[in-house]
Amino acid sequence: MLEADFGTFPALIKAHASERPDAIALADPAGRLSWAEFDAAGDRIAARLQADGFQPGDATAIAAYNSVWVACAMLGTLRAGGVAGLITNSATGEQMAAMIRDTAAKHLFLDTAAAASLEGQEMQPLTRIALDGKGAGEALEGWMAPAGTAPTSVEITPDMGFNIIYSSGTTGTPKGIVHAHRMRWQHIMRSAAAYGTEAVTILSTPLYSNTTMVSFLPTLAGGGKVALMPKFDTLGFLQLAEREGATHAMLVPVQYRRLMAHPDFDSFDLSAFRLKYCTSAPFSAELKAEVLRRWPGGLVEFYGLTEGGGSCVLMAHENPDKLHTVGRPIPGHDMRVIDEDGNELPPGSVGEVVGRSPAMMTGYNNRPDATDAMKWWDADGNLYYRHGDIGRFDEEGFLTLMDRAKDMIISGGFNIYPSDLEQVLAEHPGVIECSVIGAPHEDWGETPVGFVVLRDGVSADDVLAFANGKVGKTQRLNRLVVTHELPRSPIGKVLKRELRDRL
Repeated sequence: MLEADFGTFPALIKAHASERPDAIALADPAGRLSWAEFDAAGDRIAARLQADGFQPGDATAIAAYNSVWVACAMLGTLRAGGVAGLITNSATGEQMAAMIRDTAAKHLFLDTAAAASLEGQEMQPLTRIALDGKGAGEALEGWMAPAGTAPTSVEITPDMGFNIIYSSGTTGTPKGIVHAHRMRWQHIMRSAAAYGTEAVTILSTPLYSNTTMVSFLPTLAGGGKVALMPKFDTLGFLQLAEREGATHAMLVPVQYRRLMAHPDFDSFDLSAFRLKYCTSAPFSAELKAEVLRRWPGGLVEFYGLTEGGGSCVLMAHENPDKLHTVGRPIPGHDMRVIDEDGNELPPGSVGEVVGRSPAMMTGYNNRPDATDAMKWWDADGNLYYRHGDIGRFDEEGFLTLMDRAKDMIISGGFNIYPSDLEQVLAEHPGVIECSVIGAPHEDWGETPVGFVVLRDGVSADDVLAFANGKVGKTQRLNRLVVTHELPRSPIGKVLKRELRDRL
């Protein structure tokens, strides 16, 4: 089935349930589901949705911590021909309610934590189904159609919606990103061969994130097992990986850093690992090298947009001299750089990254203006998506990222890339983590300001002198702000807009 030009995720699940009914498909701290149980739960949810009048193209809203039942709610929605609206449950109640309204869903699958956040918020009339059975709504087991009920078969076409994922909010109000079944099938076909029936993938990033979907979908598509962590913690991850004999994991850079810093990391048996993945945030060359040195198995970094467009992959274990890059475009993906006026630049130039591929979003839900702002066309009329990142392709086709276009600082007419200054700050042994933003300046327009988390006893003045001694006069940091931690999204991106708000 995976060799077909198009197939569907629900059909793959049914095939695995038929071939390996008693093998474990999903696990979380509360329990496990076999392939037969997973498939049956998907049928029962789809059948009840249809009994409630749910039509193909309708959306559900799903707001909960990672669990096997979140996966079942997704499967049931898809099997009924619907779109899974994946709500960012780490957002404020007001933001969550806005996302739920955006989906126009009539069914909300949620847990106790999401229910508490949504208390008092205005939303459309909804049937609330409690995934954890603790009073957030009607308990899932009682709400689902009776055991053995099969839904009415729905033909799923490539352009039908698969999910709505909401942007992380690092650039403002989250936008609903609609992915079609065609796009998800491309992801599955591209990656499923790296997993297989013996794969055991640990996922600790939330299922409402495309970061997680990049491993979640192909693991299950290939017949492997997914072990879900509701929340990440370093010791819990290491214990779970050893106990389950994990072969794969998707982690964001801040999680890798915390794992490498754990004093007992080297005492755990991680020898079963075949591949580890990373995406979503800047991943330093030094940290990649440390992971390769201390953690068995290969390391793969993905670069791309939740919206689609072009994607790069870095097989770090095969390219140890390219760890400062995010790799080369995936076959079939076309990526280029353009200047501020939208003109294409020659190889080796620094500019904004644009890309196109078979895996591109349908558009932002209810936001045609935002969708149009993403678009760039080449001279032949081909559509590309603007990545919003500044980068340069080297002579071998590897992409080095400089910064987000919106984060570039223009001081006295000079372009300053915050990532350059962050790299210098990170070289100081007293700096745990750092971020640089542009602050308004009366004389220069903007000037760089650093936010740092420092080790005990380290002087900010010493760090500032260290950094400014290593950069040119136009790049010097105006000042450092010491903070206990940097604000981050649930998948580890530093929220620079929050740092700007502090100033």
